[in-house]
Amino acid sequence: MSPAPRHSAVPLPEIHGLTMRRTVRTAALASILLSGGAGIALTFGATPALAQTAVPNIAPLAKPSKADAPAANPSPANADDQVRFEADKLQYASDPDLITATGNVVLRRDDQTVRADAVTWNRKTGKIEATGNIRAVDETGNVLYTDKVELTDELKAGAMEDLLVVLREGGRLAARKGLRDANGNLTLQDAAFSGCAVTDDEGCPKKPSWEVTAVRVTWNQATKKVRYSGARLHVFGIALLPLPGLVHTSDFSASTGLLIPDIRSTAANGVEFADTFYWRLADNRDLAVTGHVYTGALPMISANYRHLTSLGAYQVTGYLTRSSAIPVNTPIDAGAGIGTNQWRGYFEANGRLQFNENWSLTGYGRYATDRTFLRRYDISRDDRLRSSLNLERIGDASYFSLAGWAVQTLRVRDSQGQVPIALPVLDWRYRIATPGIGGQLELQANTLAISRTGGQDTQRAFAKAQWSLRTITGMGQEVTFTALARGDVYHSDANDLTTVAIYRGMPGWQSRAIATAAVDVKWPLVGALFGGNQVLTPRIQFSATPHVRNITIPNEDSRSSDLDDSNLFALNRFNGYDRYEDGARVTYGFDWALTRPGWRISSTIGQSYRLSEEQSLLPPGTGLSDRLSDIVGRTDLRIRDIIQFTHRYRLDKDSFVLRRNEIDATVGDHRTYAEIGYLRLNRNIPATFEDLRDREELRAAGRVGFARYFSVFASGVVNLTTKTDDPVYGSDGFQMLRHRFGVAYTDDCLDLSITWKRDYVTTGDATAGNSFLFSISLRGLGSR
Repeated sequence: MSPAPRHSAVPLPEIHGLTMRRTVRTAALASILLSGGAGIALTFGATPALAQTAVPNIAPLAKPSKADAPAANPSPANADDQVRFEADKLQYASDPDLITATGNVVLRRDDQTVRADAVTWNRKTGKIEATGNIRAVDETGNVLYTDKVELTDELKAGAMEDLLVVLREGGRLAARKGLRDANGNLTLQDAAFSGCAVTDDEGCPKKPSWEVTAVRVTWNQATKKVRYSGARLHVFGIALLPLPGLVHTSDFSASTGLLIPDIRSTAANGVEFADTFYWRLADNRDLAVTGHVYTGALPMISANYRHLTSLGAYQVTGYLTRSSAIPVNTPIDAGAGIGTNQWRGYFEANGRLQFNENWSLTGYGRYATDRTFLRRYDISRDDRLRSSLNLERIGDASYFSLAGWAVQTLRVRDSQGQVPIALPVLDWRYRIATPGIGGQLELQANTLAISRTGGQDTQRAFAKAQWSLRTITGMGQEVTFTALARGDVYHSDANDLTTVAIYRGMPGWQSRAIATAAVDVKWPLVGALFGGNQVLTPRIQFSATPHVRNITIPNEDSRSSDLDDSNLFALNRFNGYDRYEDGARVTYGFDWALTRPGWRISSTIGQSYRLSEEQSLLPPGTGLSDRLSDIVGRTDLRIRDIIQFTHRYRLDKDSFVLRRNEIDATVGDHRTYAEIGYLRLNRNIPATFEDLRDREELRAAGRVGFARYFSVFASGVVNLTTKTDDPVYGSDGFQMLRHRFGVAYTDDCLDLSITWKRDYVTTGDATAGNSFLFSISLRGLGSR
């Protein structure tokens, strides 16, 4: 697809002279008049020659006689219909009644231009023809390159040969022959289309990465749709697959039609072929329906509906098939046909409506018919499906939320009957200033009702008032005073159905009161170091809370407590509201940051000491069970956009053994990079605390770019947990969970990749094995 030679980008010359093949009385100025069906007429006057001549559209004129008298001057018409021209030379031959403009010819009409080496108009036949290095730009910005073209009086192209059309949005159409009718519709023969550039950065011709060839291509000016007959996709010059019925819009906006198919192979379903039919229902609504065909399973259908309304947007997605479902603890190959043949599927919806600047409604819902459907069909690897509906009002000093939550577990050993449904969840907050004493008072009211189909039910309500005052001393210390008062009311039943006794609480009605006072002091110290600026901020906090009733209160949202850098200085180191840390304590530590041009390093470290001798409610291994806590910290390093490193840790206060060791590192740029994630939780917590078990895991991913457009990529997840750390799961200390490896090609218009994935764990009919995915993305190609 190489374009025709382009018009040189040089300043347009003035008209140097006008040459006629017959004698005229005065020949100082010539004007070409183009009109609907009227053709071109010449008028002459005794004025100097001009570089440009404005020409109004006029009514048809009689042909000039062989006498020397010129034709009558036309009356001016609408200025929008004017055609202007520029040329080096103009000739008129009376016998054939032919007018010829040569040398850097430029015709202009509104937003249209035509540049050519020569333009001729035959006044007898009405034929206008442009030849040589033609560049025509229409009113929408599409550009035509060719060597020969017939023009209409509106500068529309008619018949063409060896042409290239560069669409404004970047696509290119080349053809041996072309014809544009009176309505502006274009028909091309022996054509090719590509979204790729056909020249490199230096302007030299290059072959596009992909192109679609066709026997015939039509473009409808009204609908902006390009249709192909006999289309075939070529990638790197190799014919890959036919594309019958290929249609796309010239501006690449969404339009109804078939999309490019997907092809993959999995261990559970065999080879999959999926194709999507897209309906453009309106400018704000669309529907995509996909059919999935497998060699090792029955077909599946899926659909996605999207709608943008005056209040917001929402979308709904669904999958449906019929296949053999195998119990999650049965390691049987799904392809063997063993199991219960049943209807299976998945539903998902989400959206947000904004009623005004304050009120909004947000919702999302997810549901699967069984625990292995999503994983078997490679839709998602989530182990919990959350659904929620939340009505919110956000004001300058207030917040209101009325929500509901439901969760479907997909985990093998979880009981759905023990999974809670939270409805309703009400939260209200209001901030007000406190004149006289300064600071700010925040009021909060919260209520929650939790129900289970096979477990404990709990209802909770509390009201809280928290006052905070932040001030800066004369020496630069930042001091924050906090006072909190809260009252709780609980009701629960069926408490014996909760398996962990410490979470149950007492059945029936329970109440408690909470009061906390705290003072927090920070002292930022700024100085120069190693050619940069450093900030060292020592910090100390004193807090006191009288004894709080905890054991008699049901624990629904404070089960996964663990000391780390994020909650070290929190008033309550328990997450959630159901557990509250009491007693008096002092927490101390410091933040440090060093900033130099191009890089920055920061670190946080701290510890707390409980002044009271009462035993902590937190179990051993959380870092807070003794009076002196473990040491927690975090270090972040960033060097430009090349290196990002984060290390979070918890050191045992006695042995300095790492109880938590978490590393996330990224090195490289978007083309070549390596990512490493490592987590080691060595808390030695009894197995009865199901939410706090020990874990060790390694994650790695990387990509290496080469040969400008090519890259190889890989990733993997390894479970390093031993049986000693987690006897329930039974890992052997090195268990590969999954990995992938692939090769990709990416340039300005093509994304092509081949990926090999392998799962090492079988869960029901989601079997372990190899999967292969071939992916191709053609930028600039619409629907098929």
